[in-house]
Amino acid sequence: MTRRAALAVLAGGGVTLLAGGHTPRSAPAEAAPVGSACIVRPQQIEGPYFVDERLQRSDIRSDPADGTVQPGVPLQLAFTVSRLSGSTCTPLAGAQVDVWQCNAVGIYADVTDPGFRTKGHKFLRGYQVTDPTGAAQFVTIYPGWYPGRTVHIHFKIRTTPTAPRGSAFTSQLYFDDALTDRVHTQVPYASKGPRTVRNADDGLFADGGEQLILPLSEHGEGYAAIFAIGLQLG
Repeated sequence: MTRRAALAVLAGGGVTLLAGGHTPRSAPAEAAPVGSACIVRPQQIEGPYFVDERLQRSDIRSDPADGTVQPGVPLQLAFTVSRLSGSTCTPLAGAQVDVWQCNAVGIYADVTDPGFRTKGHKFLRGYQVTDPTGAAQFVTIYPGWYPGRTVHIHFKIRTTPTAPRGSAFTSQLYFDDALTDRVHTQVPYASKGPRTVRNADDGLFADGGEQLILPLSEHGEGYAAIFAIGLQLG
């Protein structure tokens, strides 16, 4: 897979976040000119914890294996995905957006790690397919931390996920350190103790992480963010 250039604009894009993980309402799809609002964003590594679960759902907090729901501060995360072609950005419909992350105490589902074994569990994993306006929405929790990394969420966007050939963009989302400090004083995050790596100390964050920080706003008992990203596809 070749590295794909990407651009992202942190703007509303007509998307309204709704409670309960419903599909957001959006303005009608139309081409928009590329201008100063279109900012190139870096691709980052997939990491060791990606599992292609093929689990289509918007609310990724529960574990299909036993029905338990991961505790933590709610986070509504909306993507708006566009295609960059020449001098215009148009909504990219039918793209698969995968999201995966650790829970409030730094554990990933469905993997074997020196610190945990969670094979067969699928909490905090899932995908959505973008609608005609390029929108995909998830309900998750604010992530916890684990040794060696700052707080982050992984995502992958694929145009043809079941085909041997296709375009894919993989990267990570980051959080403001001051906000993370406040969130992590709460239960169950606090049981993990103070995190050992902040954004400035994370080697992957150093590779363009400032351009991948989520612009969070308060939303009910948690937070919400819209991350719009345009892909230059071959």
